[in-house]
Amino acid sequence: MSLILFALVVRVRDGLPLSASTDFQHNPELQERKQQLRTISKALSLFPDRGVVKGHDLNIYFLSSEGVSYMSVCDARLPAAMAFCFLEDLRWEFTAHMDSAKVALAARPYPFLEFDNSIAWLQQQYNQRGGPALEVTLTEVQEDLKTRPLQILTLEEVEFTNGSANGHAEQLSESGQNQRLEPVTGPGILSLVLNIMCSSLNLIRGVHLIEYTFQDDYEGIWNVLAFLLAFLCCVGQCHLYLFHSSLKRVKSLTLLTVVVVCNCFLFGLRNVWQLLFHLAVAVLVTLLTLNRKLHDRTNDCGV
Repeated sequence: MSLILFALVVRVRDGLPLSASTDFQHNPELQERKQQLRTISKALSLFPDRGVVKGHDLNIYFLSSEGVSYMSVCDARLPAAMAFCFLEDLRWEFTAHMDSAKVALAARPYPFLEFDNSIAWLQQQYNQRGGPALEVTLTEVQEDLKTRPLQILTLEEVEFTNGSANGHAEQLSESGQNQRLEPVTGPGILSLVLNIMCSSLNLIRGVHLIEYTFQDDYEGIWNVLAFLLAFLCCVGQCHLYLFHSSLKRVKSLTLLTVVVVCNCFLFGLRNVWQLLFHLAVAVLVTLLTLNRKLHDRTNDCGV
């Protein structure tokens, strides 16, 4: 009979699932424990680096290291030392084959599907052979558990801590972090191309004027600053369109205002049609930025 029923690898900072074993069982308690795994994963940063949540027939074990947590649902008859041998082996295997940079940049659930086979292989080794499969020995883990006793958590503690973590996550969302916008549309791509064109023209004209400014005793320094400031504003508009930011409306309108002022100041160095082109592009990007909403993501990560 299998004693290690399910395994999951998640990112600690936000609980994003990275990889998981395949579950073909329809045990009601197992399904309940998997739901509890999702609850625990959302608050891992507030928990110790390892712990256990005990159930009636099934226990949840977790081990966190270097921003990644390794979690498992095991039969209650499985010794805790053996469960952590499995998690240590899982950590060893994941660290050896997965790039930490890719883990940090992952945006969607389960980006490392290829690692599912490694989890399945480890589970099979433990369930069939009943012992460590890689570098970890049972004696080492037993001694470590004696030195640092395992913290036993209750479901009430998990739910309370998760509530605190969710409150913290909401604050992060309000500050504009970890938010994804709706997909870029055709007009959005067009506006970005035109805005990049405008920013390039501003930069080229500004750099070109610097040479004449030095020769004319700095009389054209304000024109140079106007071109360069317009260039920076165009770059800022592109960034605001592509990425979510707090106070987006205020920033967008501020950038638009500066672009308008800079182009009005440059009247004479640019004809009317050139000014209208730059202003129209700036207005278009601003409107598309203000109308681009946050992507409505479901909270179900499929655990």
